[in-house]
Parts: sequence; structure tokens; C-alpha cells
Amino acid sequence: MSTDRGVGLLDGRVALITGGAAGIGLGIATAMAREGAAVVLAVRRTENGGPAAEALRSGGHRALCIRCDVTSRDDLEAAVAATVGDFGRLDCFVHNAVGGNVAPGPIEGMDDGWLGLLATTVRASFDAAQVSHPHLADAGGSFILMASAAGMEGSANLPAYAMVKASQRALAKSLSREWGPYGIRVNCIAPVARTPAMDRAYRANPNLEEQLVGRTPLQRIGDPTDDIGPVAVFLASDLARFVTGQTIVADGGGFLGL
Repeated sequence: MSTDRGVGLLDGRVALITGGAAGIGLGIATAMAREGAAVVLAVRRTENGGPAAEALRSGGHRALCIRCDVTSRDDLEAAVAATVGDFGRLDCFVHNAVGGNVAPGPIEGMDDGWLGLLATTVRASFDAAQVSHPHLADAGGSFILMASAAGMEGSANLPAYAMVKASQRALAKSLSREWGPYGIRVNCIAPVARTPAMDRAYRANPNLEEQLVGRTPLQRIGDPTDDIGPVAVFLASDLARFVTGQTIVADGGGFLGL
């Protein structure tokens, strides 16, 4: 893993990232660590998260892996408590984890697999907000939800995904109003980046990559660390001190509806 250093935008701060073992979550954690943050990878499988945290530590960064199933409020509470116990504070909570087994297709053919999607997005976002609030209020921190353009423009192929992502964006707007007086900023990132899940989708549909790149003005798919990570760094830093209730779309221009 790269040992590149930033300019210290997050020096002295502590960030907890759910789903931080791989993909966009690890990209965000890496970018934040490069800018001086201590990062906590809250993951369901420590066999993946442990090596990721160790690689960050080998690069000279402060990193910790904690087992956390975001569908369990007890796990979320324990992850926040462990973060504060180890590092003394919590400045940024990034809810990136998503789960559920939902096949693309019309809603009339959907089975109960979408309930996992509901639990990891809607319920987990709510629980994460409640358990992190007092610590973010103490720090004047940042709460970031990973949204999607599907939650803004809808999706005929992934209607349940679009629905839950829209709910996260509504929660962020509501919390920005409620938490503003505490000095907490709440925002969303709607990313598109190369991840293990996207690689699996490419294998299932050999034409998918060409289709995605073709409709993207910048003519490429984003990198989790170098394209999505800096957006999260910005939102967690003082550079975004006057930004709240917003959704930043980091997808190379594929969605232009805002």
C-alpha cells in the first residue's frame, strides 16, 4: 500500500468507516490516513479488515480494525466505544457498508433479500447517527453517508436500492438541520469507483464496463482512494466547515441532475 503523505488536513482527528476492509470504504480510510487521521475500519469480516488495517499501519498510519455488523445496534455502539477508547475521540463517522442479496429486476419479482439492503442502509444509518451523535457533538465533527445517483434519479433495474439510497439522503438533510447547532456537518457522497463488487459485475456482464465508461464524460471509472477518498477528506476537514446537508456526486459526470 502506498505511503504517500498529504498535507495534514486531518491531523489529530479520528474517523470510523464502516465497510472499511475493501473498495470505497478502504479507499476513504486510506485517503484520510494519508491526511493524518487515525482510522478505524469497522468491518463484518475481520479476516479482511485485519490485513487492511495492518497494511495501513505498515505505511506509518494509525489504524484499527473492529468487527462490526452494522445491522446490530450493539455492534455499532461497541465500535464507537472502542474508537473513543483507543483514540480518545471521534471526529468523523462514514457509513459506507451495504449488504443484502438483491438481484437486478422489477420490483414485482423481488423477494425478501431486499430486507438486508434495508437493514444495512436505512436502519444502520439511523443507529449510526444515534450512537455517534454525542461524540461528534463534542468534536464538532462530520457524519458522512454514502449515497447514490440512483437515489436521486431512480432506477428501473434496482428500485429497492434507489429507494434506500434516497432515504439516506433525506436523513442527511434532516440531520443537517437538527445537528447544525451542535456544529456537526452531515453530507452524502454519491460515488462510482472500481470495487470488488464492480469487478464481479463486469465478469457477469462483459459489456458493462464499456457501457459505464461510454456514458461518463471523463471516460473512466473512479479510483476508490484517489478519486473518492479526497471527497471524504474534504467533507471531514475544515475546508468544508460551511458545507452541510449536501450530496457530492463523484462519478466522473455520469449524473448531472443536481
